[in-house]
Order: sequence, then C-alpha cells, then structure tokens
Amino acid sequence: MSRAVPAQSIQTRPIEAQAGETRTGETRTDEAQAPDSPLDEAQVRADFPILGRLVNGRRLVYLDSAASSQRPRPVLQAVERYESTMHSNVHRGVHSLSQWATEAYEQARERVRRFINARSVREIVFVRGTTEAINLVAHSYARAELGPGDEVLITLLEHHSNIVPWQIVCAATGARLRAVPVLANGELDLAAYHSMLSDRTRLVALAHVSNALGTVLPVQELIRAAHARAVPVLLDGAQAIAHLPVVDVQALDCDFYAFSAHKMYGPTGIGVLYGRESLLAAMPPWQGGGDMIRSVSIEETTYNELPAKFEAGTPNISGAVGLGAAVDYLERLGRERVAAHEQRLLELATSRLASVPHLHLVGTAAHRAAVISFTIDGVHPHDIGTVLDSEGIAVRTGHHCAMPLMQFYGLPATARASFAVYNGADDVERLVAGLQRVRELFG
Repeated sequence: MSRAVPAQSIQTRPIEAQAGETRTGETRTDEAQAPDSPLDEAQVRADFPILGRLVNGRRLVYLDSAASSQRPRPVLQAVERYESTMHSNVHRGVHSLSQWATEAYEQARERVRRFINARSVREIVFVRGTTEAINLVAHSYARAELGPGDEVLITLLEHHSNIVPWQIVCAATGARLRAVPVLANGELDLAAYHSMLSDRTRLVALAHVSNALGTVLPVQELIRAAHARAVPVLLDGAQAIAHLPVVDVQALDCDFYAFSAHKMYGPTGIGVLYGRESLLAAMPPWQGGGDMIRSVSIEETTYNELPAKFEAGTPNISGAVGLGAAVDYLERLGRERVAAHEQRLLELATSRLASVPHLHLVGTAAHRAAVISFTIDGVHPHDIGTVLDSEGIAVRTGHHCAMPLMQFYGLPATARASFAVYNGADDVERLVAGLQRVRELFG
C-alpha cells in the first residue's frame, strides 16, 4: 500500500549525477561572472538550441518571451535526466526510484524558496501556473472572506487571469470587483488607488509587471497602503519573476505571489503559489485526492500539512525539476546582470523604433520591464506580425489577454516585442528593419 510522506520530512541531499553527466540544473559556465559585468551575449544565446534554427530562411529572432520564454540546455538536460534516470511517483514509495524522484522534486521546492526568499518550503505550493495559483487563492481564500458589499480591488492593467477568477467569486458571494484606472502613459493612477481602498476592501490583487505594456507597478507602496487597512495583497508575478533584479517576498511583504516556470526559462505546466504560512494554514484545500490527505474514511478526511494540502494528485514532477534548473540558470547568470541587459535593450529599442514612420508606442511608463507595445497607422497588428514572421521575427499580436486595457486605449490589439536574456542589439536592428518592411508593403 502506498503512503503519503509530508514534504517537510524529505531530506534534500544533492542528487549525484550518473557517470558522464552534470548535476541537475548545472549550466555550461564554470563560474558565475561578476555581478556588474555585462552578459556574454554569444555564450548565452548558444545555451538555447531553438535559437539556432531558421524561420523562413532567416535566423530566428524571438521577441515573444512575455508569452513564453525559450529553454536553455541546462533545463532541457535536467528534465531529460529526470525522465530517463529517475522517473517515478513522489512521496509514495519506498523503492529507490521513488526516493530519488521525491528528492529531485523537493530540491526544486527549496530552490524556489531560496529564489524568492520565502521563510519556509511550507509556503511554496506547486501549481500548473500563475492562472491556477490565482484561482486557488480566489476559491480557497477569498470565497470564504467575501460577502455582499465587500470589494476586491484590481487594476486596469491586469491579465485576464487576474480578473476572471475574481469575477467568479464576486458573483458567487455578492461582492464587487473594482479596477483602479491607469494614466495615458500606462502608469497606475496612484491617487485613485489610495482613494478606492476602503473599509469594504477585502483583497487587493495586482500585477507586479504589466504583460501588455511592461509597466512596473510600485508594489511596495501599494502593499503598505493595503496593509494599513489590514487588507491582504496578491501579486501576479508572471512577468516580473525573470526580469527584475530581485523578487523578495519578505521584503515586499506580500501575502501571496504567483508565477509560472515557462515565463522564466522553465517548462510549461508548472508554477508556484507563494502564500504567507498563516494564511495557507487557515485555508481549506481547493482540490481533493492523492497527497493532500493524511487519512480518509467514508465519514471524513484529515488533510496533510503544508504545502501538500494544496497539491492533490500526481504532480508535474519533471516540470518542477525543470523549474529548479531554471532557477539555477538565472542565479548563475546573475539576476542583476540579466535585468541590466534587458534594460539596455529596452532603451535601445525604444530609441530605434522612433525612426519608424507612423509607429506609436502604447505605454511609456517611466519604470518598465523589457516589453514594448506598439501600433503602426493603417496596419493591423496581425499584419505586422505576419510580415515580421516572414522575416524570421517572432512577436505577439492581439489584445494580450488584457482586453479592458485595450478598450481604455481604444485599440483592438497591439503588436508586442518582449526581450529576454538571449536577445541582443542585433535583434533590435532586425526588428527595426522588419518594421520598415511593413511600411514598404503597406505604404
């Protein structure tokens, strides 16, 4: 008979590699470079096999990392190593494969804990991604806290994943969802935020970084104001986790933080909900079955300890291993160096795009991550994306799952170029040349 082993009982000693292999998550770089030195663009790009392929006969320029980033070799190798040498179910077996898989899975949790400076692995819940993390909080925490007349406060910058779950629980409880407006440049209207916080506010849910515009919200100020009214705060960190110099949940003092591995050079189908332990401990499970139980009878069930209480069923074990390797990769590169590299690209791209006739930037906040949304007079964004693809350049076009924000700007869609660690100045020049080609074709 299988048994569930509480996550906190697992001893996470290093997993020894088999002969001829590197350890899980090890990068090709022997030593981390100085934190103030620039990235070696050629070396970093060589870490990503997909960037060596041709698209329409041209070298691929991938500028869609805000939708999903590419994976470096250390992540691909870590997943392949897990699948080919230690795959088994976790927490449930006494045989060696199960123990090795469990160690790999829980080592990944510890890597994530360290990466965001959570107090304990009990605060790190593995989920499918940011969307599931927000839904977990909405249904396990907010539904019990909300009633008629209560309010959930979000912003107009939010991704649909940080809008729709709150609409669902508000409809079920009689609460009201309110959205803080933005200014024309894409910055949050701070005066409106402070005025909309009230005794009726029961939860604040904010994007750390806007996926559509790249706006970096002043989240510490926003959290302090909410906590002054004893209101908990959830941050959607999907666009922040791989691009800011640091994400420290203790320094931020947020109550929940959600992010996805595939936005930070890891696999799809795995993400993280950080939750303050006192809140998670008081929340009921959202899904039932598997590892979230301690004992079951027909009459009742007692639940497992954190974080297992929220991880029902067989998890995405290889995804967690890949996430741990992605954490290692970013830490080896140096998060401050990555952020500085991307900011240089943002400044260069913003300057160079000004040379494209009739191109308009959408969102020009003073503090932005490396995301640029734009339109060109007389050309639909989908046509921009199609022409750029013919030149081997991948950008995102559409409403970016931010339809209320697009409505604010009176736009059906924008084209969006988002930069990552593997992009360089030559990619910016390719983008500018591609946009000049768009102008030639559409006049």
